[in-house]
Amino acid sequence: MDIIVSICKSLTDSTDPRPWQEKLEDCFASFDVEVFEEFFRTFSEEFKEEEVKNWIDRLSSENYKSFVERLLGAARYRQLIDAVKEDGAVVTLAIRRGVRALMPFAVAWGDALSLMSKEQMKVAKRTDALAFNAVQLIVSLDDFLGEKLLPELPMEGTAATSSDLAAWAPDGPEALAAQFRTLVTEASTRRLERANSPLVRKIRGARDALTYSADGVSQAANSLIELLDRVMREAFPPAEVLRWVDGNLPEEEGLTYIKDGQRAPTKRAEALCFVYGGGSVMPVEPNQYELSVFHDVVALVLVSARTKLQKLKHADSGTPEEREQLIAVLAAIEGALMLGLTIGGLSADPQSPYELPAA
Repeated sequence: MDIIVSICKSLTDSTDPRPWQEKLEDCFASFDVEVFEEFFRTFSEEFKEEEVKNWIDRLSSENYKSFVERLLGAARYRQLIDAVKEDGAVVTLAIRRGVRALMPFAVAWGDALSLMSKEQMKVAKRTDALAFNAVQLIVSLDDFLGEKLLPELPMEGTAATSSDLAAWAPDGPEALAAQFRTLVTEASTRRLERANSPLVRKIRGARDALTYSADGVSQAANSLIELLDRVMREAFPPAEVLRWVDGNLPEEEGLTYIKDGQRAPTKRAEALCFVYGGGSVMPVEPNQYELSVFHDVVALVLVSARTKLQKLKHADSGTPEEREQLIAVLAAIEGALMLGLTIGGLSADPQSPYELPAA
């Protein structure tokens, strides 16, 4: 508990302007390595799921509380309860900030999923993992923290600000998601700019075309198709994608085809290599690999977005419906790129050249 509370207190310290990585380094430096080893050994040996449930039931029972009070005495028992609440306040603040920090990713995930059909979700398998509403889940968890825990804890002793303690979604999840959609746009643009700054013009050009051009849908669709093709192929050329497929998913169907007598990667193969950052697919068994649901879905969204853009490219009648479709595809692409560049960077092997070359 000392380790957990110390980490949470360090991360929520608003007076320390250093990056969170440096805060953690200092925090870990105050603990001996043997303490961590003992902690993880005890956790793995003692804290099984059923035992944790029994432990919590015992701690919350009135009989146990009475026993501890008699054991410690009334004064020390009150000190213990106050100390537990103070530590609980620090941990709860860290959890709430962590939950709220996930909202842009939840919005990006929801926008990406909105582009997938039921058939595509079946292709991705584990459709139960795709059925939940990530935005609603985060809002519900945040509401629980705000209504059930924060009022019962001494938050004045923490680094909590008024915004940390305020209700987050008084107008409902949809209104909140709309606010965060702007952050998703900014985050995807920043990640794309770090990877290949010239390609940022493609997204800006698509938005400008929708705003100012009479032929905006077709122009925007062209810009976004070029963006998707270049962002994936400049990161991982076809020959590299083929090597990645052979090394990671040799039995997976639909990743290669024959073009002009030569073997070539499909769009799905390019997208998968991109979201994996050229890194390894984790084996579920020796020599047996299975795509993670997150990597698979983001790759499918990128391929689906390109297919829809091809249709919009040739069907520009200037109708409001076409513009709405293009805006939805653009939101899905921004969400998928934000997720793809993030999880791709995390998945990449150290030797993988994941930085895109400048165009």
